[in-house]
Amino acid sequence: MSDLVPRQPDATPAVYDAATLAVLAAIEKAADEHLDRIIPDNTKRGYKNDWALWGEFHDWLAERTGHTLPLTAVTKGTLVGFVVWLDTIKVAAPNSIDRRITGVTVTARREHGVEVPKEATVAARKALKPLKADEDRIARGRGAAKAATRDQLKQMAAAVPDGLTGIRDRALWLMAFFIAGRSAEVAAIRAEGVTLHSEGLKVRVPGVKGRPAREVVVMYGKNPDLCPVRAWSTWKAASGITTGAAFRAIDVWGNIADRHLTAEAVREIIARNAERAGVAVRLTGHSMRAGFITTSRRAGKREEKIREQSGHAEGSPVFWRYIRDADKWTDAASEDIL
Repeated sequence: MSDLVPRQPDATPAVYDAATLAVLAAIEKAADEHLDRIIPDNTKRGYKNDWALWGEFHDWLAERTGHTLPLTAVTKGTLVGFVVWLDTIKVAAPNSIDRRITGVTVTARREHGVEVPKEATVAARKALKPLKADEDRIARGRGAAKAATRDQLKQMAAAVPDGLTGIRDRALWLMAFFIAGRSAEVAAIRAEGVTLHSEGLKVRVPGVKGRPAREVVVMYGKNPDLCPVRAWSTWKAASGITTGAAFRAIDVWGNIADRHLTAEAVREIIARNAERAGVAVRLTGHSMRAGFITTSRRAGKREEKIREQSGHAEGSPVFWRYIRDADKWTDAASEDIL
């Protein structure tokens, strides 16, 4: 069979005379100059900043290895290390990290004549992928999420529409607040994972995107309109849901779907309810999580108890930023000094 396939001639590089080589070199140079001219100035500044950060990363690396690598050492190891450093040390947003990868690889090629191996960029973006699925990290890029306040929750409760959808929505955003849940976690809650006790609810928050599951307690609220236990019980009774997805889509005829809402749908429900209530700032799914942390802290709750509820790691920069925000007006340095 192989005899029927004509043998392809070996590829050989073209040979040009000196004059042709000179013309080609001039054209290559002109092409590079043209491509450089059409790059927007802000992009050039961005690439410059990316390379400066690359240098800072190499300084940090040298302190730990005892050896300074050349900046042109753009390899799988260094580029993945750069991603981790930007995430953990610089606390950069995933989209920002993505742009930094591009800036370093482009600068290495254009300014230093280094062709970055494809496996290096593929590995770097593989390391970046789970970061892009993390709401806490995404929030870095949007700036801190607006933490929902007690007054805003009261506004939302007063504006909940009648009917099954309104009952679900109230139960959903109160659950999101009191479990300090990420939107993906709220979406994944199962009805059998929420159990009623004399003190309140025990809620099994599912593990999503590689995070471990956790069990939290949700107490009865003093205000019936903001009580997550009453809201959940009302939704459970109205929907008849006892197993499977706790929160589901409802069509215009009041039919309840048999599948979980998506994380995006959870975010939209929270944003829509806040907008309907006339809340002055845009609230998102992350606003409920941030709001619980700051509200709980201002009520005097301990950091470790709050972290148990939210599932934040002990050293989470996002968590401690919310704690600092909550503590800002407590025992302020300027209080009662004159």
